[in-house]
Amino acid sequence: MQTARAVTTAVIPAAGLGTRFLPATKAQPKEMLPVVDKPAIQYVVEEAVRAGIDDILIITGRGKRSLEDHFDRNFELEYMLGQKGKHAQRDELVDIAELADIHYVRQGEPLGLGHAISVARKHVGDNPFAVLLGDEWMRADSGLLEGMIETYGRYNRSVVALQEVTPEEIERYGCAKPEHVTDNLVQILDVVEKPPAGSAPSNLAVMGRYVLTPEIFEALEQIEPGSGGELQLTDAIALLIRHQAVYGYTFTEGRYDTGQVLDYLKVIVELASERDDLGPDFRAFLRDFVAQRDLR
Repeated sequence: MQTARAVTTAVIPAAGLGTRFLPATKAQPKEMLPVVDKPAIQYVVEEAVRAGIDDILIITGRGKRSLEDHFDRNFELEYMLGQKGKHAQRDELVDIAELADIHYVRQGEPLGLGHAISVARKHVGDNPFAVLLGDEWMRADSGLLEGMIETYGRYNRSVVALQEVTPEEIERYGCAKPEHVTDNLVQILDVVEKPPAGSAPSNLAVMGRYVLTPEIFEALEQIEPGSGGELQLTDAIALLIRHQAVYGYTFTEGRYDTGQVLDYLKVIVELASERDDLGPDFRAFLRDFVAQRDLR
């Protein structure tokens, strides 16, 4: 087996329309919705950087220009903050622009996650790469992406993040048919996109983290529109499995999901509650709020 190339590139699909969050997303990307005091996509970029990735390609679409502006320098604002003595805030803005080399390409049409990944082919070339969905991320201490990259390095094969969900939830996800390898690693024998309840091959759901070999692009060229009339990444992975092993890296906790409105609100409450500067007062407010609601 050839020595695995280092994974230094991440692709973040962010071209979706965000219809679950209308009207808030009519004029701004859902990835830029604030989670406490940072946009959701910044947490995703920071996760990639923690895993050693320094080259990031964000797949955008119409109306996503604010994504580029967020990760760019804003010299006027930085100057104003410096003049007012707000050096910590100024330095934080500068750091955002220096997180990594960030590039952008438009998907053109929202034809599914598989199509969004295919758009990255010219940038990625013949190298392995990570895929991080733009509306979910992992806790800083989870080590998920780091573990997936290490697993790729050991086997020189694609690795998909998997998490157990309830039988009722599995139809919302891609679902893996697993074969045990180690405690947190399986070999994926098949993967099915959004299987109907009762027909899923397991309760292991594909979550929004992937480390992919470049052969995935050839598979993406061969698939037909699937669930929802879109090109599904899971269909391409199922095709890739016919030619080379694909592994599933299982995890149990540490995932933040802002893809649904209720989940988005839960994440804000959880992160704000854990903050040293906000947590004590916010938790006290929540206790009083809940107590008053219960009395009513």
